[in-house]
Amino acid sequence: MNVAPRWDIFCKVVDNYGDAGVGWRLARQLAAEHALDVTLWLDELAALARIAPAIDPACAAQKVAGVTVRRWEEPFAAAAPADVVVEAFGCGLPEGYVAAMARRAAAPAWFILEYLSAEPWVDGAHALPSPHPRLPLPRRFWFPGFTPKTGGLLRERGLFAARDALRGDAAAQRALWSSLRIPPVAPGELRVSLFCYPNPALPALLDAWADGDRPVSCVVPEGVAVGAVDAWTGGSVPHPGSPCVRGRLSLHAIPFLAQDDYDRLLWLCAVNLVRGEDSFVRAQWAARTFAWHAYPQADGAHWRKLEAFLDRYAAGLGAAPAVALRGFWRAWNGAPEAGPVGPAWLDFAAAHPHLERHGEAWAAGLASLPDLADGLVKAAYSRV
Repeated sequence: MNVAPRWDIFCKVVDNYGDAGVGWRLARQLAAEHALDVTLWLDELAALARIAPAIDPACAAQKVAGVTVRRWEEPFAAAAPADVVVEAFGCGLPEGYVAAMARRAAAPAWFILEYLSAEPWVDGAHALPSPHPRLPLPRRFWFPGFTPKTGGLLRERGLFAARDALRGDAAAQRALWSSLRIPPVAPGELRVSLFCYPNPALPALLDAWADGDRPVSCVVPEGVAVGAVDAWTGGSVPHPGSPCVRGRLSLHAIPFLAQDDYDRLLWLCAVNLVRGEDSFVRAQWAARTFAWHAYPQADGAHWRKLEAFLDRYAAGLGAAPAVALRGFWRAWNGAPEAGPVGPAWLDFAAAHPHLERHGEAWAAGLASLPDLADGLVKAAYSRV
C-alpha cells in the first residue's frame, strides 16, 4: 500500500495567524510522521514567519522542517498538480491549477478542509462528496471536530509525553521562563497566558486581576491587544523583560513564539486565554483551564460555535463549575445578555480546581478520537 507521494496544501490568511497556523501544523505533521512530499502554498508568508521563525517571508520558495513553502500569488505560475490536494478553509484553488488537475490521467484526491466547529451538523457533513460543478474532479469535505464521526483534531505523536515531561522537569521550566525573561512561578501566583482579538472586555478583566486577592502574572505576545493594554497602562506598555505592575497584576510581554514554544507556554500556565482555531485546539491538548475568544463574525455565527462547544465541554462538569465556565466564556466574548467580566472571572477562578481536573479528562478523551492528519492519509490511501 503506497500513499500518494506528493501533497499540496493551499491556504489563504484570513484570521490573522490561525489559518497559517493550521496549514503549517498539518504540513509539518504530514512530512514528519508520514514521510510525504508536502508543499504549503500560502498567500502571506509574513504571517507564517511570526510563528515559524525559520521562514523567510521574502523568499518565494523554500524548504523548512521538511515542508516546501511557496508563496501563492496571482497570476499563479504553472505547477504540476500533486496527488493529494488540500484546500484549507474553502480558500479556492487557482483556476490554472484546477484545469491541470482535470487533465491528469488519474484525478488527484481533493479535500476541502473546513473550519473547526462543535455544532452537531458537522457529524453529518464530514467526508461528504462535493463534486466540482464543471469538471470531473471528485472533492470531499473534511471537518475537524470533537466526535468519532468527524475528522478529529491535529495531534502529533508524542505530544502528551512531551507535555508531561516538561511539567515534571523543574530545570526545564526555569529555563523556559528565563528565555522569556519572566521569573519562575511564585508560590500562590496564578500564571495566565493571553492571546485574544481586540476585546472590549479586556480592561475590566485586567482591573479584576489587579484588584484581586491573588497575584496574577499575565503573559502577552507582543502585538496582541495593544490598544487596550496601552490605554489600561496609560502608555506604560510592557516589553520583554520589563513588566507593567499594577496592584496584584504583573503584565509580561514576550515575543511571538514558534508553534512548539507556544505549546510549552500553554503547558506551564494555569489558565490560557486563547483565540481562533489553532491556539484553541492547543489549549485543549495542554489540559489546563482555558477560555476561548471566538473569531467575531458579522452574522453572529461565532455565538453558535461558542455555545455548541460549551454544550460539549461542560457536559462532564458539575453544575456550579459549569455555570462559572459558561458565565466567564460568555462575558469574555461579549455574548448577548452576558454579565460583566469582572464578577464572571471571580466565579471562574473559584472553579479553577474543578476546571483543572476537567481539562485533564477532556484532553484524554479527545486523544481517543482520530488524529486529523492520520485520517487524511488513510482517506488518501483509499482514494489514490
